Amino acid sequence: MKQTLLFVALALASLAARAQDLPYQLPPKAIATLAETPPTPRVSISPDGQWMLQLDVQDMPTIADLSQPELRLAGLRINPRTNGPSRVTYATMLRLKRLPDGKELLIQGLPANARISEVTWSPDNTKIAFTHTTNNHIELWLADVASASARLVPNIFLNGVFGSSYEWVSDSKAVIARAIVGGRGEVPSATVAPTGPTIQENSGRTAAARTYQDLLKNPADERQFQYFALSQAVRVTTDGRMQPLGEPGIIQQASPSPNGRYVLVKTRHRPFSYTLPVSSFPVRVDILSIDGPVVKALEDLPLADNVPTSFDAAPTGPRAHGWREDAPATVFWVEAQDGGDPKTAAPIRDKVFALAAPFEGAPLELAALPMRYAGIYWGTDKLALVQGYRWADRHETTWTLDLATKTSLTVLFDRSSQDTYTDPGTPYLKRNALGRQVLATDPTSSTIYLFSNGASPEGDRPFVDEMNVRTKKILRWWRSEAPFYEQPIAILDESKRQLVTRRESVTDAPNYFLRDARSNRLTPLTKFANPYASLGGLKKQVLKYKRADGVDLTANLYLPPTYKKEDGPLPTLLEAYPVEFKDKKDASQVKGSPYTFTRLSWGSPVFWVTQGYAVLQGTSIPIVGEGTKEPNDTYTEQLVASAKAAIDEGQRLGVVDPKRVAVMGHSYGAFMTANLLAHSNLFRAGIARSGAYNRTLTPFGFQGEERTYWQAPEVYNAMSPFNYANKIKTPILLIHGEADNNSGTFPIQSERFYNALKGHGATVRYVVLPAESHGYAARESIMHMLWEMNSWLNKYVKTPATVGSAPVPAGAQAPGN
Repeated sequence: MKQTLLFVALALASLAARAQDLPYQLPPKAIATLAETPPTPRVSISPDGQWMLQLDVQDMPTIADLSQPELRLAGLRINPRTNGPSRVTYATMLRLKRLPDGKELLIQGLPANARISEVTWSPDNTKIAFTHTTNNHIELWLADVASASARLVPNIFLNGVFGSSYEWVSDSKAVIARAIVGGRGEVPSATVAPTGPTIQENSGRTAAARTYQDLLKNPADERQFQYFALSQAVRVTTDGRMQPLGEPGIIQQASPSPNGRYVLVKTRHRPFSYTLPVSSFPVRVDILSIDGPVVKALEDLPLADNVPTSFDAAPTGPRAHGWREDAPATVFWVEAQDGGDPKTAAPIRDKVFALAAPFEGAPLELAALPMRYAGIYWGTDKLALVQGYRWADRHETTWTLDLATKTSLTVLFDRSSQDTYTDPGTPYLKRNALGRQVLATDPTSSTIYLFSNGASPEGDRPFVDEMNVRTKKILRWWRSEAPFYEQPIAILDESKRQLVTRRESVTDAPNYFLRDARSNRLTPLTKFANPYASLGGLKKQVLKYKRADGVDLTANLYLPPTYKKEDGPLPTLLEAYPVEFKDKKDASQVKGSPYTFTRLSWGSPVFWVTQGYAVLQGTSIPIVGEGTKEPNDTYTEQLVASAKAAIDEGQRLGVVDPKRVAVMGHSYGAFMTANLLAHSNLFRAGIARSGAYNRTLTPFGFQGEERTYWQAPEVYNAMSPFNYANKIKTPILLIHGEADNNSGTFPIQSERFYNALKGHGATVRYVVLPAESHGYAARESIMHMLWEMNSWLNKYVKTPATVGSAPVPAGAQAPGN
């Protein structure tokens, strides 16, 4: 009898932990219908403001589409059939609308079953270039705006492994493209017998590297990478003539100068690395004549394998080469003055240099920055905006620079990068006479225009400001007003203050309008319908409440369309993504707007309002470390306190049943989910998608943590839910894409976490989605994911907890364990 019982117990234990081969499932119809809603078309305004291009976007691909051959090499994902990126969201149709009358023209002559990407306007606004990806290659196409007709550029296949496979020349008569090299031979085999072991070696030099995916692993990978990344820079005229420029190579970038007489070429080369992606490989930087020969060999930089792991670290030597957009042919670059290490004391961190054609003599120093270089907005000889940042205290500064007089930098903005209330906005750019994007300014180069999200205690209220950079006087053209959320998209006429905006509300889908900021007159340009009208409207409320330590928090509360107050508290799904801050004031600021339209992406928790749940979406989980303290020093305490505050507020409102709350998150939110189950008894269940759970597997920093494991082992250990697998008694659903490409979230993270949980008797389910990356794409995968989540919530959360029901909240754990 004892033997029989033992056999039955072993059989049940085996059944409980079995692997399953389950066909793809569908969620409830209400969820599936919402998930299958066609995506909203994209829009592009021509630089001269005369046309609006509407791009119809493809629906979810099938798992068969996603399962095409894929090579994962040097941090890239390559489709070997097309010699381009393996995962792209394509446009399927192009439509032109003339502004301001809105007359629509369907572009004729597009390829059948079009898969369109890399859509760009010509500098003179008369043409639109785009790529079309067939089953076997990437083609270059041109559309004539006046006739609304498209045609193939013959005899060229593009190499798209680095993205952006072409750039317009300023005369609008040609593009510089990276083409497949003819006669490159057969694809190197990845299955040939090895000739010896793969060996890596370091001779006492500090060469720390963060955790990366899809790296080269052996000589066979190197040969395949060399083959598929090899390209030839060519000048392709709009009538189809081609001229090779320079020699073939692993050309990452080929950019024409503003005057169209030169091409800046960046070529990666050996020795490759097995611990770093292609962005760190050695790079040769050359300037070529538009006729082909090398005019100036600027640099040949070595493998960047000794860059400190700090977030604002930089390699030594020249970097970030580019064209000065407001000059005919001047190349610029940046050089670290502190050895690239922000922890080294130095009054000057970076210097910016420039060299004008014919690229002879010594370079000119343009600026010396006390912070790390973050970018330049070029304008005119009299005005450029230079940006710098410092990670340690999340500080950023913008300076004005008068290039004509070479005067010293003058501070324009100086602020915390996390203080959204003081964010002045982003300078607006427009095309100059050379067809390049530069600061929109007045004839005296004194005025700029700023587009801002308009963060405020009442939520985001986007605005457009006109600013005199000399006097710092600001004139506000317009600001979004309730009950709408309206964003500026483009300025059509500065003198008339005419804008294109995108406007939405809780019930109105986003649409584009022509706005006269002087008269406040609106003219609709599109009429996209509410895709969720059948739902009867989503009930959204922005909650504002406090954490126990006084930090102000927010969350978006969604309720079922038919919910009435007398229905009482509901089972609840809480979704969040933690963010690190260096100041409690910044952490307390209101995020988002109560007036935005809710568009349900594949990963949204809001689907579950259709199943009778209250949903707390975008729940604030700030992790604050002020002064010399780092945010993660008290990560778990702040995590639990934030989640508890959200649940308490929902309970106070009478809509959240605190005994029936589930928590979910994706990526760093999945990490959060596992930690909340390990360190609190707040939840009935958890859903963690594509997360990392053992921080010793990301030892040189992760997310906002730049200390290494050896510098702060107690932090890494305390933050790793893997270390608390024996404490997690709350049911947890783990989902992971089999082909995750995100740094640090290797699928092995979920695999090992599942085994640890199973080994300690946890209630856990582990779902691997074939062919999916960090974000999920295939229809079958997304529908099955939604089915898994819905089944998990129904099983462990939806029904009220009763004596003997399984399971109750995390139970035996005490908060803070």
